[in-house]
Amino acid sequence: MSRIVCQDRRRRTGAPNRRWGRRFESGGATVIASDTASAEEFHTTGHLVVHSSARALARHIEWALARELGSAVSIEWHPQPLIPGSVRGEIAWSGPVGTGVRLASALHGWEQLRYEVTESSSPGVDGGRWMHTPSLGIAHLATDAGGSAVLTEHRIEAVLHESGGDPTRFAVALRLALATAWDEELELFRGVALGADLQADGGASVHWLHRVG
Repeated sequence: MSRIVCQDRRRRTGAPNRRWGRRFESGGATVIASDTASAEEFHTTGHLVVHSSARALARHIEWALARELGSAVSIEWHPQPLIPGSVRGEIAWSGPVGTGVRLASALHGWEQLRYEVTESSSPGVDGGRWMHTPSLGIAHLATDAGGSAVLTEHRIEAVLHESGGDPTRFAVALRLALATAWDEELELFRGVALGADLQADGGASVHWLHRVG
């Protein structure tokens, strides 16, 4: 099936596996990586960023992720200045194709969380980006090797059908297909994470967590 690749107008920077569709990098997380599996067993990589969470949920989030990854998770949590009393943190992961949706689903029950999960593309398989906010719920976008959103021919046809030829309705439907509202709401939180990286002495490291099995 043919694809329409929707490039973000902003210039992307950073490592290939840290693309979010908009300029975004965050650091400061520490995870305990499993060494029980070899690199040959893993098929793709990605990141999970919790932009805001109640501090009381931090350990529960780590436990939920550990269940999916089969490895202990210890995130370095930092205060989230945009929401007093909340925290933020991230992990980098490697594992089989489909790990991204498993991680996004593991956190979906906590409606008050703001988080993003990415999964890099692999041969024959598109990557993915999952975004969740309390007000909007969860959205998913397929992504290409460069991190750009990918809309299939079927999805574009659906947008055209929904708009009925009306330019305003088309713009609304396209924004929904591209999860623009999610990007706009999370952009402030991405900026907080980027600012923390710039202030860090040399940048905080993000250790890789490998999914077992």
